Amino acid sequence: MNKLISSVSPHFHTPRTSTKIMLDVIIALMPAAVASVIIFGWRALLVIGVCVLTCVLSEFLFEKLCKKENTVSDLSAVVTGMLLAFNLPVSIPVWQAVIGSVVAIIVVKQLFGGIGQNFANPAITARIIMLVAFAGPMTNWTNPVGIPDSVTSATPLAVMTNGGALPSYKDLFLGYYPGSLGETCTLALLLGGIYLLIRRVISWHTPVAFIGTVAIMSLVCGKDVLGQLLSGGLMIGAIFMATDYSTTPSTKWGKIIFGVGCGLITILIRFWGNYPEGVSYSILIMNILTPFISKLTRSKPLTGGGKQ
Repeated sequence: MNKLISSVSPHFHTPRTSTKIMLDVIIALMPAAVASVIIFGWRALLVIGVCVLTCVLSEFLFEKLCKKENTVSDLSAVVTGMLLAFNLPVSIPVWQAVIGSVVAIIVVKQLFGGIGQNFANPAITARIIMLVAFAGPMTNWTNPVGIPDSVTSATPLAVMTNGGALPSYKDLFLGYYPGSLGETCTLALLLGGIYLLIRRVISWHTPVAFIGTVAIMSLVCGKDVLGQLLSGGLMIGAIFMATDYSTTPSTKWGKIIFGVGCGLITILIRFWGNYPEGVSYSILIMNILTPFISKLTRSKPLTGGGKQ
């Protein structure tokens, strides 16, 4: 008799393993990693390396201590480390990056059962916790290489909130402005997103719904549409974090509802909140609502009808 294997949802009939999927995500993240080094200098590589190494070690040591099966080889910890690093300023103290990585893996992921069982995206949740715990360093933005320190280092979203002049659309598209080290270069993130779509690691539903909602609501509210789309964490959030398998709906309509919800919450925070960015909070809130969205949009089984 074949061995019966029981596992948590979601379940996909595919020859691809978790390791192969995560490897595709790592490949898709590489353009943004290269762009971060070009834009912010070699310290970006240090932050990425520290986060990845800490995430991998945290997963390995926790599973060793709890006598659980080792899952480091599935590469999910590497992806979490890269995504967390991409959501941090390049000037973040190394020890704070270490704490954030430990929180992401142990508190958000492993304490809820490991890969596929966490209710929220580990990188997003760890970033929000770090914003609360280390508010100063987490909002200490560094100018790109070549821009003198005497020039303001406010992010474009903060500039728009205060009514200032934005960088050119070209600079926004190429990421040449202050921000988190992996979120600024829209070109690199789009290249990664196209790769994931071609490889069918993600579908278009959530990213298009998320970005489209922000675009439409920006237009309705009379805001700079391109400025809103090319600034902040919208692209990295929509492409890489709002498409996480275990924390987002698996149905097509569920993905669309999830994306629209993320877009609306992002706009509410950006336009009427006290904080200029809302992508992280929107994804976390929608992660919490995912079970309800999945229940609402799941397929109804066909029955023969009539009473038995």
